[in-house]
Amino acid sequence: MKKKWWKESVVYQIYPRSFNDTSGNGLGDLYGVIEKLDYIKSLGVDVIWLCPIYQSPNDDNGYDISDYRKISDDFGGQAAFDVLLEQMHQKGLKLVMDLVANHSSDEHLWFQESKKSKDNPYRDYYIWKDGKNDGPPNNWGSFFSGSAWQFDETTDQYYLHYFTKKQPDLNWENPKVRKEIFDIIDFWFKKGVDGFRMDVISVISKPPGFPDTAYDSFQDTIMKDYANGPRIHEFLKEMNREVLSKYDIMTVGEGPGIDLENGPRYVDERSEELDMVFHFDHMFIDCGPGGKYDPIPFGLNQFKQVFTNWDNALKSHGWGSIFLGNHDFSRMVSRFGNDTTYHSESCKLLATLLLTLRGTVYIYQGDEIGMTNVAYPDISHHNDVETLNAWKEAEQKGQDMEQFFKIVQQQSRDNARTPVQWDTTKNAGFSDGKPWLTTNPNYTTINVASQEKDQNSILNYYRDMIAIRKANPTLVYGDYECVDRGHDSIYAYRRWDDDIEFLILHNLSDTSQTFEAAGIADDFQLMKSNLEKNTSENFKLDAWQTKILIKK
Repeated sequence: MKKKWWKESVVYQIYPRSFNDTSGNGLGDLYGVIEKLDYIKSLGVDVIWLCPIYQSPNDDNGYDISDYRKISDDFGGQAAFDVLLEQMHQKGLKLVMDLVANHSSDEHLWFQESKKSKDNPYRDYYIWKDGKNDGPPNNWGSFFSGSAWQFDETTDQYYLHYFTKKQPDLNWENPKVRKEIFDIIDFWFKKGVDGFRMDVISVISKPPGFPDTAYDSFQDTIMKDYANGPRIHEFLKEMNREVLSKYDIMTVGEGPGIDLENGPRYVDERSEELDMVFHFDHMFIDCGPGGKYDPIPFGLNQFKQVFTNWDNALKSHGWGSIFLGNHDFSRMVSRFGNDTTYHSESCKLLATLLLTLRGTVYIYQGDEIGMTNVAYPDISHHNDVETLNAWKEAEQKGQDMEQFFKIVQQQSRDNARTPVQWDTTKNAGFSDGKPWLTTNPNYTTINVASQEKDQNSILNYYRDMIAIRKANPTLVYGDYECVDRGHDSIYAYRRWDDDIEFLILHNLSDTSQTFEAAGIADDFQLMKSNLEKNTSENFKLDAWQTKILIKK
C-alpha cells in the first residue's frame, strides 16, 4: 500500500457560519477560525476542511455560489482568507476547501447570461429543456423536495436543478464549463490551498436523453438515474490530468449514489481520478423509501457490514473515508450513540471507532466535545432549506405534523449546524450578537472550556485517540478483519501488520456484554479503554465500553 500524507491525516471539518463569530453579527467568520487555530492544532489533527466561504446568496448556506473566486464578505473577505491560510501553514495545518461544481447559484453571471436567450453564449452552461404535456421535461424530483425542473418565462423553457431552484445544474457536457471549473481549481491551488472536498461530484454526468425515472424510492432514483452517469469517469480523469495531478494535494468526492460496485472505480490509484470518496451506505442506513424524513430502524450488524464491505472493496488499490457525522446529518452521538444516560461513554466509543478503522478520518466540529441534536421546540427555529421544504411537502400531503416534527427533531441538518459550544457565557461563547441559528441549550454542560479542565473529558479522549493513531501506523495502514461473528451489540475487529496486532472491542448497547472470542487467544493486554471498569478481564465490556487490546 502506497504511503501518502493524506492517508495518515486526521481532518477537522468546519462549518464556518457556526464555528466562531468575531464581528458580533451572529455569523461565524474566518477571523473566528484564526482565533481558534491553536485549539484545533491541540487536537492533533493535520487538515482543516472548510465548508463553502465563497460569495453566495445563501439559499443553501453557501452551496449556491455566485462567484467562485471571491471569498464572501460575510466571512471576512479575501484579506481574512489570506491570513488564515498563512497562519495555518505556519502551524503545519493544511487547508481543504469545498468545490461545488455540479451547480452554481442562479445569481452567478453565467446563469444570469444563460437565461437571457436561447442563443446566448452561456446558454449551454446549464441544462435547458422544453416542457412536456404542459409540465416539466420529465418526472425527476429534487433532493430538496418538489420537481427538479424550474420554468423560466424569458425563453419558455425549464432548467434542471437537482437541489434548490436557486442552484441550477451546470452542463458538464460542455467543454467550456469543464475548463471554467478546472481554471477555478487551479486558481485556488496557486494560492496554496491543499485540496478539495467535491460536493455531490457523483451526479455531474447526466443520464442521456433525460428519461423519466421508473423508481418510487428517491434513493433508487439517485443510485440508478442521477449518480455515476456515463461520462463521470472521463470527466474526473480529465480533471485529474488537467489540474489535480500537477499539485501535491488531496481530493475527496462526496458521492450520493456511489456504492460498493462502482465506488472503487473513483478511487483506484491506477485510474487517477480522486483520492477518496464519501459514500453514504452508513449515513442513509435509516432512510426509508421517502428518504431521510421517512426513517426506518436499522441494526448494528447492518452498520458493521458497511465498514467491513468498504474496507474489503478498497484494500487493494483504493482508500476510504471514515466519518460518522458532518454538516448534512444529525449529530453523531444522537444518531449512533446514547446522548443521555451514556453520553460521555458513547462519544468516546464512537471516537475510538473512527480512529481505529482504515481510511482517512474526518471529525466534524463539536463532535470532539460530544455536541448533541438540538430538539428545537417548533419549526420556526429551523433554518435549513431541506428541512423547511420537507415540512412544507408533509403539510401539503396532510401528514400528522406533530409526528412529522418528531422526525424533524431527529433528522434535520440544523442539528449539526447549531453554534459550537465554547463556554458557559452567553450564546455558548460563539457570538456577542444574536446567533444566526439558536444555540443548543445544553451548552452550559457541554462545552470546550469545561472539558479542557477535565482530564477524563470527551475532548481529552479525542486528543489521546488521535495521538494513539499517529503513534501506530498499523491503525492507519494495517489489515482489518471483523471478528464478532454477527453479535447484536458488539463490534469487534483486528488491525494488524507484520509488526503488531490490535483487537478492538466496542459494546454499542446499554447493557454489559462478553465478547465470545472463538479462535482468538487471550494473549492481549489492555492499551486503552473509555472506562475504568473491567480492565483485568479483556473480553468483558460494560455498557458503551470500548477497548483497544494489543498482542503481548
